[in-house]
Amino acid sequence: MEHDETGCQPHPEGPILCINNCGFFGSAANMNMCSKCYKDVILKQEQEKLAASSIENFVNGSTSQKGPVIVGSVDVQPALLESKSVVLSSAPSSSSGQAAELMAKEGPSRCSTCKKKVGLTGFKCRCGNFYCGSHRYSDKHDCQFDYRSAARNAIAKANPVVKAEKLDKI
Repeated sequence: MEHDETGCQPHPEGPILCINNCGFFGSAANMNMCSKCYKDVILKQEQEKLAASSIENFVNGSTSQKGPVIVGSVDVQPALLESKSVVLSSAPSSSSGQAAELMAKEGPSRCSTCKKKVGLTGFKCRCGNFYCGSHRYSDKHDCQFDYRSAARNAIAKANPVVKAEKLDKI
């Protein structure tokens, strides 16, 4: 009798199992499905809507973007492109000695000091050569890179000289 006054009615059936028979309990808010099955159904419906709209756009010939397409600039080093084009044009007419030298550079990377195969574990030095773990530091191989001038240039670039304008003295 008290339940009638408050409006709270106990469920006569008890908990409801998911209609997909996954073994979990469902709720009336999720169409008698568990939360996982309900999310799967909603996701499937969204994908169907997206597929239908993309097919409709394709059939109508319209695109989803109304404005012009802006492509970001790509940094391309012309020296690398030229060297590759020279290699491709000279490879068929070159002798077998030059072709073997080319294959050695493009093949598996080796330590420039001990000639050990380094593969993916190799370290590229600033001088441009690959080295194994024991020869990776500049004091362990004959490195020709000028670290002093590189450091000076980096400091000069990071810390530009700031001069104040001269003021008229009173």
